[in-house]
Amino acid sequence: MNTTKKTSLTSVIGASSVGTMIEWYDFYIFGSLATVISTKFFPQDNPTAAFLSTLATFAAGFVVRPFGALFFGRLGDLIGRKYTFMVTLLLMGGATFLIGCIPSYETIGFMAPVLILLLRLLQGLALGGEYGGAATYVAEHSPNGQRGFMTAWIQTTATVGLFVSLLVIMGTRAALSAEDFDAWGWRVPFWVSILMVLVSYLIRKNMEESPVFAKAKASGKTSTNPLKESFGKKLNFKFVLLALFGAVMGQGVIWYTGQFYAMSFIEKTMSVDKEQVDSLMFIALMLGTPFFLVFGWLSDKIGRKWIMMAGMLIAIVSYRPIYEKMYQTTNVANKVELSTSNSMVNNVNTVTTTYTDSTVRKEIQKTNAETGAITTTIKMIINDDDKQQLMWLVFVQVLFVTMVYGPIAAFLVEMFPTKIRYTSMSLPYHIGNGVFGGLLPAVATYLATNAKTSGKADWYLEGLWYPIGVAAVCLVIGVIYINGKDKEIND
Repeated sequence: MNTTKKTSLTSVIGASSVGTMIEWYDFYIFGSLATVISTKFFPQDNPTAAFLSTLATFAAGFVVRPFGALFFGRLGDLIGRKYTFMVTLLLMGGATFLIGCIPSYETIGFMAPVLILLLRLLQGLALGGEYGGAATYVAEHSPNGQRGFMTAWIQTTATVGLFVSLLVIMGTRAALSAEDFDAWGWRVPFWVSILMVLVSYLIRKNMEESPVFAKAKASGKTSTNPLKESFGKKLNFKFVLLALFGAVMGQGVIWYTGQFYAMSFIEKTMSVDKEQVDSLMFIALMLGTPFFLVFGWLSDKIGRKWIMMAGMLIAIVSYRPIYEKMYQTTNVANKVELSTSNSMVNNVNTVTTTYTDSTVRKEIQKTNAETGAITTTIKMIINDDDKQQLMWLVFVQVLFVTMVYGPIAAFLVEMFPTKIRYTSMSLPYHIGNGVFGGLLPAVATYLATNAKTSGKADWYLEGLWYPIGVAAVCLVIGVIYINGKDKEIND
């Protein structure tokens, strides 16, 4: 009998985690290819504006996630966890596949960014319903004393989804020439998702409903109006707000700082070659991912609250020193120039500077044949020591992520009763991650750009004030108002 239960729980975790990982892959493939997408679906007369527009479109998918949480959370509390996240899986997969099919801006003009935005909104709606369903489903199958560890498998899926997206992108780049990847190969990762979604659908359709929800439904204890009960009753709404402002808001900004902002910072602010960025991010994520399970397990032993609060505090005091160290890694003011060469090909002038530590800096100047306008881009090819140092600095940030994110699913599930759990936990989670976290790349880039325009010497650190400020507010509220003692889910 113990073997049957173990096998059943393993199947539940496996099916839920794989499906959720695929949804995160679908969602983050857009962010991983943001630099390429900005050149395909937005006008190119201002590359910076095009990139910011891409980040804003990326953020739109996050902003709409709370609406998906409300819509699918309500369905999950009315009809069940299983069927709801089956629908979200198919919706996400379809939207992702279609992004890979949209013609470029040069072909269909402003319809390209409009269609991209619509599909990103569909992705956001789908993800808004997926996470709460998967986390609730696994938690309601898990035995007491192991819920943090079991739900931590769901927590790994966001990072693994990004990890897999980078792996697929690197594989596609390796299989194609740079010209082919830029012309059409970037679409392949979007197309690949439809195959993964179909496999996950076949696995999930054979799963049983959550036993906790099934019992509540059989005894007539499910909610007839989950939205009203979740947000219309003062006591429950208080817990929704506490979950958001005392835990998830800070967790959201730390998640996106440690993974997406780190990647964007190295690529855009430090101008490191994209393939090198992908490979060092890949290694850092691979090394960091097991710690989701470590801190999920530890939260079963010592409680969820203080692990999450400690992660926020360490991140707050460490971000500026870490990013200063990252930036100085490629700062040519710290390097000794060895040689410089010029080459001109098809109105593109490339100035290549080599330094004594084997760093190579390429300044690429493209001249528009019609207007005469010159656009300049920088590409840094760093040496192995610098690459390894950046990898470890990102890994440290991923550790902060695992501290705040590993225990969060079990923490949220345990805050709310069965009949409104899906709805009540999904909304604060997706506002915290979708709004506060999802806006981070655009807001931080905007703050850094303004600081650079104003001539601030440390302009590259100014974007960090957003996650530091949000996490600090969350830390204070969480420490004072969250007791963190409730570990029961059977009402």
